[in-house]
This record gives sequence, structure tokens and C-alpha cells, in this order.
Amino acid sequence: MKRGEREQAVRRVMERAVAPVPPELCADAVRRGDRLLRRRRLARRALWLLACAAAVAFAVWAATAQPWVEPPSQTTPPVTDW
Repeated sequence: MKRGEREQAVRRVMERAVAPVPPELCADAVRRGDRLLRRRRLARRALWLLACAAAVAFAVWAATAQPWVEPPSQTTPPVTDW
């Protein structure tokens, strides 16, 4: 398709009558958008709450288990009387 043909095709599409839009379309779109934003906000808050709960659970576990402390050796008894 040459440039002139493309321009004519575009002009024909643009000159067509605009399809009528239902009057309730805007209100429906606003309602759906609000619902979507509420769901996203709720999901974001739930994920933050879950992340904070996981951080607190990890901190409590780390404080009680102390995984950074080396466990005592159980292969040989400690040497005391030399």
C-alpha cells in the first residue's frame, strides 16, 4: 500500500460518523476503576502486613534459637585435669 492510499484510508476512517457511546459508560468505568483501586490498596496492605508479620516472626526465632552461636562440640569431652 502506497503512502497516498494509506492517507486516503485513514481519512475515510476518520470521516466516518462516531459511534454513539452509552450514557452510563462513564459511570460504569468510574465505578470499576474505584473498585480496582480499592482491591489493589487492600492487597498492598495485606502484603505489607504479611511482610511485617514475617519479619517479626523471624526476629523472634532468631532471638530464641540464636543461629549465629556455634553449637558446643559433642565429639570429645572438654579437657580439664592436666
